[in-house]
Amino acid sequence: MKLTTYSRLSGFYFFYFSLLGALVPYWSLYLQSFEFDAQTIGGLMAILMASRIVAPNIWGWLADHTGQRLRIVRYGAFFTCLVFVLIFWQDSVLGIALVMAGFSFFWNAVLPQFEVLTLTHLKGREALYSRIRLWGSVGFIVAVMGIGWVLDLVSIRWLPWMMLGLMVLIWLASLCVAGEAQPRNSDESGFLQQLLRPQVLVFFLICMLIQFSHGPYYTFYSVLMDGLGYSRTEIGMLWSVGVVAEVIIFILMPKLIGGLGLRALMMISLLLSVLRWLLIGLMPDNLTLMLFAQTLHAVSFGVLHAVGIALVHHYFSPSNHGQGQAMFSSLGFGVGGALGALCSGLMWESLGAAATFSVAALAVLIAFLCATLWIKPENCAVTNR
Repeated sequence: MKLTTYSRLSGFYFFYFSLLGALVPYWSLYLQSFEFDAQTIGGLMAILMASRIVAPNIWGWLADHTGQRLRIVRYGAFFTCLVFVLIFWQDSVLGIALVMAGFSFFWNAVLPQFEVLTLTHLKGREALYSRIRLWGSVGFIVAVMGIGWVLDLVSIRWLPWMMLGLMVLIWLASLCVAGEAQPRNSDESGFLQQLLRPQVLVFFLICMLIQFSHGPYYTFYSVLMDGLGYSRTEIGMLWSVGVVAEVIIFILMPKLIGGLGLRALMMISLLLSVLRWLLIGLMPDNLTLMLFAQTLHAVSFGVLHAVGIALVHHYFSPSNHGQGQAMFSSLGFGVGGALGALCSGLMWESLGAAATFSVAALAVLIAFLCATLWIKPENCAVTNR
């Protein structure tokens, strides 16, 4: 791959996940500044996840049927900026909810289709995906640390301005990426045939359970740490430790996949994810253990995400990659993430952090049992070669 292509693809991931670094750790604190209760915050955060249920599938179908994947990425990035501008006039639950639903509908069009573009550029060197994707993790670290430091100096109400700036940079980065129109696809029966295989259905169930388990983390981790007296700089540091570990694992992923295989990596990562949620739920006031728990983000997100992307590419044919990645996003981050955010919002005040994160650990344990029985890629016909 040419250096310019690598840098442009990496640059897009950098800005895309910089926005995530602003949104995930700090948006719940922004919502808290309006004196919303935990259930309301959980419901609002669920909107971001729920939009992934519908939006990626609409855009994935459109991209596969028109071949205009890059154009969809650019339009999605542009309209994300346009809709988000309305947030500056909102202070009610309904107003904020509508803006969040609107901008996330377009924002969630972007990443699944860009994943397909990246894998298309790699052309048979898919194991190198993690070397490009790691720049997204670097962007997340820069954003979460920088914004955390700034928010110790200024009001949390400045957060939307920072996010809007990052949205504009995502759109500009999409204009720098080269791409060609891809063949149109109208083989709906082929996609359904690939989707409805038992191993593929169980794979998507596992994706849902993994993202469900992240619901309390994405929604209330910063709130939990803030309530225990951690500064926003320290909260940003803890988030960053997790993503530094993620960067390291992305660098190592090609060797890990080659040495251990997708199945073994998934099994090990699921067990370590159970440990992570139990540590955060039961001992959040122990900084040493929290630092260790954050390093496990390398497996609970980094490894499982890279394995998931690889399995989607394995399970679906090239003409259905867009819809396959969209399904990965909508069922995992969408259905699983939304249910995780909603359930954590319902449990947080009544049951507390320990019980909420214990439920997250149980969800991952169920995913591990499902993977033990069903995830055997070598026994599933490879459809994309």
